[in-house]
Amino acid sequence: MKKKSTDICTINPLLGFLAMFVTQDIVIKTFFSEIKIINKSFSIPKNSSIILAPTHRSRWDGLVLTKAIGRRVTNKDCRFMVTKSEMKGIQGWFLKRLGCFSIDQLSPSLSVLRYAVNLIQKKNQLVVFPEGKINKYGKKLILKEGLYRLALLAAKKTNSIFIIPIGIAYSQVSPKIRAKASLCFGDPLFVNENPNLSIEDFNEILNKRMHKAEKIALKNVGR
Repeated sequence: MKKKSTDICTINPLLGFLAMFVTQDIVIKTFFSEIKIINKSFSIPKNSSIILAPTHRSRWDGLVLTKAIGRRVTNKDCRFMVTKSEMKGIQGWFLKRLGCFSIDQLSPSLSVLRYAVNLIQKKNQLVVFPEGKINKYGKKLILKEGLYRLALLAAKKTNSIFIIPIGIAYSQVSPKIRAKASLCFGDPLFVNENPNLSIEDFNEILNKRMHKAEKIALKNVGR
C-alpha cells in the first residue's frame, strides 16, 4: 500500500443540519410514497463499534440508509466511505463536508485506513458498500476485500466490532417518483469472534446475509 496524503474534512454542523432537513423532510418525502424499515429493533451492544454494509442498487441508497439509521435515529451520523470518482467537483465538495471520505480501492493510502479505523474505534457509524459500485440488477458479485481487512485492523484497537448486513430495495429497478422503498437489517457478524476466518469465507457469509435481507426488502415493495 502506498502512503498518500488524504483530504478529509469533519462534518460541517450547519451544512449537515440543512442537508438532513432538505433530504429527509423534503426530497425523500416528496419522491417516495413509502419507506419501510424492517428489523429496526435489531440489538447491538451499546458499547460496540459498528460497520454498516448495505447492498448498492441506486444513488438513493445513502439517503434511505441515513433516514433509517442516521442522526435522527441513533444520534450518530453515517460516515460514508466512497470511491474517489464520487468526490469530484461540486458533489465532492458537499460530500466531504457531510462526513464522506474517499478511498482508492486499488491502492488505499495509510492515512485513509488510519482515519477509517479511528472512526470505528470512536464508535462512529461507518458505511461501506461491499459491492464497490452500484449493482443495479442485484447480480451476485465477489465482494471487495477492503471491508474485512479494515475490520480486522480495527479489531486490534477495539474488542467489539459488528458488521451489519443491510438490504435496500425499491419498487422499481430505477426508482421513479412516488416509488416505494424498503430497508432490512440482516443478522450482524461479530468480527472479533473469529479473526482467523479467511476473506473468501467472510465475504461469502456477508454476501448471503446481505441478499437475504434484500429479499425481505424486495418482498415488501412488491418485487
